[in-house]
Amino acid sequence: MRRTDLTVSAGLAILALATGKLLAADAPATKETHAMSTFKLTSTELSPGATIAAAQVFNGFGCQGGNVSPALAWSGAPADTKSFALMVHDPDAPTGSGWWHWVVYNIPAETHALAAGAGDPKKQLMPAGAVQGRTDFGTPGYGGPCPPPGKPHHYHFRLYALKVPKLDVPADASAALIGFNVHANELGVAELTGLYGR
Repeated sequence: MRRTDLTVSAGLAILALATGKLLAADAPATKETHAMSTFKLTSTELSPGATIAAAQVFNGFGCQGGNVSPALAWSGAPADTKSFALMVHDPDAPTGSGWWHWVVYNIPAETHALAAGAGDPKKQLMPAGAVQGRTDFGTPGYGGPCPPPGKPHHYHFRLYALKVPKLDVPADASAALIGFNVHANELGVAELTGLYGR
């Protein structure tokens, strides 16, 4: 066999090996992407990209809304989900770090919905074991949108599927600390974003 043939054969072998490694590396990512695409968060009160209704707007700071947390439902969570966490954030708030409007964690894995008004701790509508964390309003529970006058803000409702049944955080943990633990145990996330301005 000529040297040229040996060089071509060796090149083809290296190419085949590299292609195999790339395909193997892509397989988990493809599986993960598929899992993410089937994990959906929906609401009868919120439409993606639409203006948030007055019923969900905060009652205070110059706003006169109902401050009722929206009904939420989800499906298609990763198979290994042990619990869920819900975090609602406004990245446009003029604080330098946004504003946390609602934080819920230790939602049991068998839960697939939250009723409207579940964000009010007094109503006791949360599933057993779920914990409502402290928001940037300084208290646990849902606090609706109430941005300063100007351009509409974005309100991201993100539901995280977690690989642990419970987060080991203090009862008065900040949203940032809860968020850190959520991301450390994340299997997937489903998102719904609404807008509100005044």
